[in-house]
Amino acid sequence: MKNHVQPVFIDPTTDEGFKRLFGDKVNLINFLNIIFRGRKTITDLTYRDTERIGATEEIGKVIFDLVVQISTGEEIIIEMQTSTQTNLKQRMLYYASKVISDTAPKGNRKAWGYAIPEVYTIVLMDGFHMPGGDRSTYFHDTCLCNRDSGQIFYEGLGFIYLELINFVKSEAEVEDELDKVFFMLKHMSTLKTLPRIMKSAVFQRFFQLASYAKLTKEERTMYDISLKRKWDAEAVRMYQQEQVEGLEKQLKEAKQASKKAVVIAKAEGQHQKAIETALKLKKMALSIEQIAEVTGLTIDEIEKLK
Repeated sequence: MKNHVQPVFIDPTTDEGFKRLFGDKVNLINFLNIIFRGRKTITDLTYRDTERIGATEEIGKVIFDLVVQISTGEEIIIEMQTSTQTNLKQRMLYYASKVISDTAPKGNRKAWGYAIPEVYTIVLMDGFHMPGGDRSTYFHDTCLCNRDSGQIFYEGLGFIYLELINFVKSEAEVEDELDKVFFMLKHMSTLKTLPRIMKSAVFQRFFQLASYAKLTKEERTMYDISLKRKWDAEAVRMYQQEQVEGLEKQLKEAKQASKKAVVIAKAEGQHQKAIETALKLKKMALSIEQIAEVTGLTIDEIEKLK
């Protein structure tokens, strides 16, 4: 287990750190406006359920279920959570579908007319890769679109994934507000001071709430437990990954050995055919040099044939 050195800032990818930073209304509004990149402007929000815990230990992560009011007066629902890798895409689709189905009235569906809300699932991915994704993209903004043209088919069902493991930019390489969010989420717990690039009021508020020194004794205890859970989960994930990589290596070696065996068997078969041909040619009284030229055998091999 890792040695616990008192940090300056908490880890936002722990359950308790996540709740502390994004349970703050102003922080969450600022975060969502950055994530939506101008596509929507959120002016207010209401936490429908401040926290829902996953239904199984495998999920075991915090889920924020929000009703959000945007500048047009329209309301959207946002599912925000941290999640493990198992069946990630299927799980997110299930959550989004459940949110939609829960808004349906028990009766009078005709009058309702399927006026479903927009639903966005925002997933903070810490320590694992997007299944089937590449290793260069760290921000995935997905919606329903036409497979051939790429034209958006339906805007109101969106999945936004923040793949922290793929974000490798240094502080000097950070380009925009979105990059700042990634840099903050990935490095906050190891920083000693507020980075120069995050002097704006938006990020100062995040770091003020993330101050470990400002936690109460009870909050520190809860955070330390949450941090240990994260470390334990990482250890399990690393062990499982090592097991998978070990099996993949064994499979690769087995395939290589099989190919080598086929090559050897093929070569031995060709050599045996060459010997049979050489014996026939010897009976036909061809010279050893001629037989060697035809079969590819050495003169010494041919001389020993009887």
